[in-house]
Amino acid sequence: MPVDQIAWFPILAGASVVGLVFTFLTWRRRGALAAARVLAWSLLPMAAYLTGAFKALWTVGSTLVSFVAGLVLNPLVWAGVVLAGISVVLFVVTGVLRGRKLAKADRVDAGAEPAVSGRARKAAVQAAPKAAQQARQSQQAQPAQKPVPQPAAAQAKKKPAADDDFSDIEDILKRRGIN
Repeated sequence: MPVDQIAWFPILAGASVVGLVFTFLTWRRRGALAAARVLAWSLLPMAAYLTGAFKALWTVGSTLVSFVAGLVLNPLVWAGVVLAGISVVLFVVTGVLRGRKLAKADRVDAGAEPAVSGRARKAAVQAAPKAAQQARQSQQAQPAQKPVPQPAAAQAKKKPAADDDFSDIEDILKRRGIN
């Protein structure tokens, strides 16, 4: 039935009134906060009518129902659904295989270095000459400083005893390419 042939105002106004009754009952039983939430839902049917959104929603719903009815009875539509399913499966499978291939290539190219995506490696390669040039400029700008010898007591303070505990962890991280 076309949307213009139905008298929507009484139906939606009635839905809002029923919602207001539920709002009152909710307020008495559960309090103001729950009632305010029910009130928000109660006002939506009239808001949809007054803004004209209900006609649009009716059109969308009608179109979906006709699409599903055509889907159930038409073998050509089912062929399209099968093709869409095959397409989705191919996208997923090739995406997984591509990810594995890139990860394997990164491990082979990098040797012991951590796996880096192709884009990240390209950015790092492009940034490396710039970083080297900046490092040379900063070394030329600053005079060379000799390290000041420190007493043995100060060196002992710098190296805590817990360093031995972390050496095993550092070895594991280095083996996995994490610095």
